[in-house]
Amino acid sequence: MTRYRRKILVERVGKCLQVKSLEVEKYCPDWHVTEIGIDKGHAHVHMVIHLKYNLSFAVETIKKNTSRGLRDKFRFLDRVYWDRGGIWSTGYL
Repeated sequence: MTRYRRKILVERVGKCLQVKSLEVEKYCPDWHVTEIGIDKGHAHVHMVIHLKYNLSFAVETIKKNTSRGLRDKFRFLDRVYWDRGGIWSTGYL
């Protein structure tokens, strides 16, 4: 879920998020994204990770990398989220 439930995952941003989420397999070959669902205010990523990784580590890694990638590509996110805290809310379900 985006921080403050902002509806920022519009067309181009959502597609870029999908690409960035799939890139995780390039760097972590033990992780496999099986399905991605994106709405304007949140995203669902279903994935399979090897047991040697903590789930919290996987979620943190994906959130960190997608947040950085989206902010670098879409400068308007710096106005929406004026601090450097990232675009995702804390936690995961």
